This record gives sequence, structure tokens and C-alpha cells, in this order.
Amino acid sequence: MTSASAVSAATTAAVSTAPPARMPRWLPRALVLALALYACFQLGSWAFHQLVGLLVNILLAFFLALAIEPAVGRMAARGMRRGLATFLVFLAVLVFGVGFVVLLGSMLAGQIVDMVENFPQYLDSVIKWINQSFDTDLSRVEVQDSLLSSDWLQKYVQNSAAGVLDISATVLGGLFRLLTIFLFSFYFAADGPRLRRALCSVLPPARQSEVLRAWEIAVDKTGGYLYSRGLMALISGLAHFVLFEILEVPYAPALAVWVGLVSQFIPTIGTYLAGALPMLIAFTVNPWYALWVLCFVVVYQQFENYVLQPKLTSKTVDIHPAVAFGSVIAGTALLGAVGALIAIPAIATLQAFLGAYVKRYDVTDDPRVHGHRRYGEAVVARLQKALHHKKEAAGKEEGDAELRDTKDR
Repeated sequence: MTSASAVSAATTAAVSTAPPARMPRWLPRALVLALALYACFQLGSWAFHQLVGLLVNILLAFFLALAIEPAVGRMAARGMRRGLATFLVFLAVLVFGVGFVVLLGSMLAGQIVDMVENFPQYLDSVIKWINQSFDTDLSRVEVQDSLLSSDWLQKYVQNSAAGVLDISATVLGGLFRLLTIFLFSFYFAADGPRLRRALCSVLPPARQSEVLRAWEIAVDKTGGYLYSRGLMALISGLAHFVLFEILEVPYAPALAVWVGLVSQFIPTIGTYLAGALPMLIAFTVNPWYALWVLCFVVVYQQFENYVLQPKLTSKTVDIHPAVAFGSVIAGTALLGAVGALIAIPAIATLQAFLGAYVKRYDVTDDPRVHGHRRYGEAVVARLQKALHHKKEAAGKEEGDAELRDTKDR
């Protein structure tokens, strides 16, 4: 016992006199590095959220510069300075845009005044149709009184009066954003060669050729997309204008311009969205006219998707309608209206660029490729399968018989 106590006391003394454990030298540095990385991440996230509007404007300006690059390049190839060529292109776009807005605005202003003056007649025709169709006894005076005395209308008027300053601020903000986009796109287009040289100067020669090729594809796809959409907007507007004139729908020119622009620059579903307003106006003339407009919109959408669009976009943005629709939805979810506008040329550029690196083979001439099989081949295949099963069953029976004979012997 005494010796054990002595050993225990000696062990305790040795432990008490041992030097204390030290912190590893790398731990303070790791903690400082982790805190620094976290601080940089938070700073970058804050800066990105503050500059996301500017980044979106720069992205939109870049695609606008790509769209006008062919025109600027042709003028510069003839000896004109790129700055002057870019200025002339932007001046032509500005003159066309202002003239279009002024003409459309003056036409719409006069027609809106006529619509407001004729609104009681439209309301009477709608109420008459409702009374005849649903056996009701409505009158315009009752409808007007119920609308004027409704709480939601009074609240709407109050909110509209209170939001005049907000609307003014929004308009000024939109003008400033538009100016920012035009300035950046001007610099991108005018200094395009310098920008490409600056980008290629930090890349090896093999990567430089890929970047320049991608840039050229982006220019072709973006410009082709806008030009083809503009041509299809013109065709769509003319076709719907003829329909509105035949049906004697009021405000046919303004409605045709509306349908042409909205149907083309909101892809796939734009035709149906644009057709809502003409259907409403046609309904005030005759409810059956609204049905005719709807039928024409549906038929024209199919004609455009399967006949017109493939011919016009086969050399510019040849992508499947489902891919276009999905890209528009994804672009809208990411960047809103800007994403919806640039989604299709971006996907077309990516598809054309990746297509050069994907090896393709010739497809065999097999009916199954087209989703069907010829009836004769299907019958022969079923007969061959039945004969194969029959032979297997006969062979199995022969084997069983031989096995029984062997056991009997």
C-alpha cells in the first residue's frame, strides 16, 4: 500500500510539473483567414446587390451593341470612323423610335378620346347582350351608379392621386436608365475592336480564337434575332390589320401595331397576350367578332410557328420553340423583362458555339426514328418472336424427354 501511494504521489507530481499544452501556431492564422474570407464575401454580396441594376443595364447595352455591330462594321469597312458610324446608327434608331412613338401616340390619343366619348354606347351594347343572353334586367345607370359608389374605385382614385410623385420619379428613373444603356452601348459599339484586343491580350492564342469566334457568333445571332423579329412583327401587324378592317373593328391601325410588337418581342405566348386587347374591342362591336379574332390569333400563331418563323430564322436563331419558351421563362425569372428580351439570342449563341464542339453522326434510315413502324414489319416481328418462343418450348420438351429416358435406363 505504501509503495502504491508513493507511485501515485510521484505520478501526480509529474503531471503537475508538466508544461501546459500550447495552441497550435496555425490556428490563429486560420481564424484570421476565415474571418477575412467571410468579410470579403459579405462585402462582395453587398456590392453585388447595390450594383445589380447597373450590371443589368450593362448587359442590355452589350446586347444592343451586338445588334448594331453589323451596320457599324459595314460603315467602318467603307472608310468611316467607327465613332461616327455608331453615332449615325444611333441617330437613325432614335429618329425612327421617336417618330414611331409620336405617330402612334397621336393616333392613340385621338382614338382614346373617341373611345371615351363612345364608351356609353359600348356599355349599352354589352349590357344589351348580357340581358338578352342571360335574361337579366340591367341598365347603364345602375351599373354607373354601382361603379361610382364602390369603395375600390374611391380607394383607387385616392391611391392614384397620392402616387403622382412616385410615377414621376419612376419616369425620370426610366429615362436615366435608358440614357445609361445608350451610353454604354455606344462605347461598346464604337470601341468594339479595342475591347476585343483588351480581352484577348490576357488570353493565350488558342483561347483568343475561341473568344473571337464566340463574339462573332453572338453578333450574328443577336442582330439576326432583332431583324427577323422586326420583319415578323411587320407581317403580323399587316395580317391582323386586314382582319380588323374586314370586321370593321375600331382603332385597327393602333391594334395592329400593338399585336405586331407584343406578339414578336414576347415570344411564344406574346400572340395570345397581344390578342386580348383586340378581342375586347371587337367584343364591344359584336361578341361573335371576338370569337373570330380569337380563332384568327390561334391559326396565325400556328402558321407563324411552323411556316413563317422557320424560314425567317433558319439562318439566325434556329432553336426549337420549346427551348425558346423555356429560355424566356428562365430569363424572366432571373432578370425580369430584360432577361425575357435577351434570353433567346443568348441561348442561340450558346447553342451555336457548343454545336462546334459536339460530334454528330448521320442518322440511319430507320422508321423508328420518325416515331412509327410499318405495319408489315411489325407483323413479321411478332411472327418471328412467336416462332422463336415455339422453338424454345419444343427444345425444352425434347430435353425433358431425353432426361426421362436416361433415368428409365
